[in-house]
Amino acid sequence: MTNRIALVSALAIAGLLTGAPAEAKGCLKGAVVGGVAGHMAGHGKMGAAAGCAVGHHNANKKAKQG
Repeated sequence: MTNRIALVSALAIAGLLTGAPAEAKGCLKGAVVGGVAGHMAGHGKMGAAAGCAVGHHNANKKAKQG
């Protein structure tokens, strides 16, 4: 539980420092979802990293469309 809170907090701080709200938002949202799903499977950190990458990709794709 403590590791998940620390990971989400670190990602939130990193997202705030990037200066790209759409990209950070996609990463944070994906990291939370991926972290929870990964935690259920025993791989929370890997799930959060993968979720961040997918969220980042989806946010970029959405930004280019509209």
